[in-house]
Amino acid sequence: MSNLPKIAWIGLGIMGSPMSENLIKAGYDVTGFTLEPDKLDRLTAAGGTAAGSIAEAVRDADVVITMVPASPQVEAITYGPDGILENARSGALLIDMSSITPQTSVDLATAARDKGIRVLDAPVSGGEAGAIEAVLSIMAGGGQSDFEEAEPIFDALGRTIVLCGPHGSGQTVKAANQLIVAVNIQACAEAVVFLEKSGVDLAAALDVLNGGLAGSTVLTRKKDNFLNRDFKPGFRIDLHHKDMGIVTDAARNVGAALPVGAVVAQLVASLRAQGDGGLDHSALLRSVERLSGAQL
Repeated sequence: MSNLPKIAWIGLGIMGSPMSENLIKAGYDVTGFTLEPDKLDRLTAAGGTAAGSIAEAVRDADVVITMVPASPQVEAITYGPDGILENARSGALLIDMSSITPQTSVDLATAARDKGIRVLDAPVSGGEAGAIEAVLSIMAGGGQSDFEEAEPIFDALGRTIVLCGPHGSGQTVKAANQLIVAVNIQACAEAVVFLEKSGVDLAAALDVLNGGLAGSTVLTRKKDNFLNRDFKPGFRIDLHHKDMGIVTDAARNVGAALPVGAVVAQLVASLRAQGDGGLDHSALLRSVERLSGAQL
């Protein structure tokens, strides 16, 4: 019998499935719930247990982890008679790893406290590849003791794990992360179009750029996407559009100017409006190509 905490995992999408599987590999008893039956089949094939509802998944869990797209989904699975707060046991630790607004995280922590449930917000960065390889960056918000309790779980999911402050702090840092990533992808996309139109060997150029000051994790992870025009979603434009809305709104609330970020937010929104919302965020290249005269 394992002495590890029993985990309920809600949300088995592009990120949630490999993350939950890494916990199973680390020896955790994972019971999962999602709305997609094939994802439940994948979980059971990996050694987890499929639940028929949120209530069933969380009832006996010591730790509940959520990974869903946005604030409305977090609210839908946590509140109400069928939600986590009404069905998890008192004393459980709820770790929300979704990327949502900081205020949603603060409100959730307050509501959970009344139920005797502790909360951490712990969004991640690293994309699908980072989730599969268990090398995610995890930025947490909440209490020190709760963070320390969660650290062994985080160790099975990521490499860089930091408590950034009180509730909502993890989400604030994730918003900043998404700002940096979007601006970086946009800069890489512009460089790709510039290089190609100049007749340079693109693969060679990206290799040497990535070895100097222009190098980045973004370029390392997305280089093949650019070279092959492969925009299979690791992180969808739709989700990055949501995140750019979070960071621009949060920055406005604290009086921080985002002059470049605001432009990139509009470019992400434009790409989404042109029907590319389901593509990987490296598809920002398509927007630059259109602006440069390409017919896509």
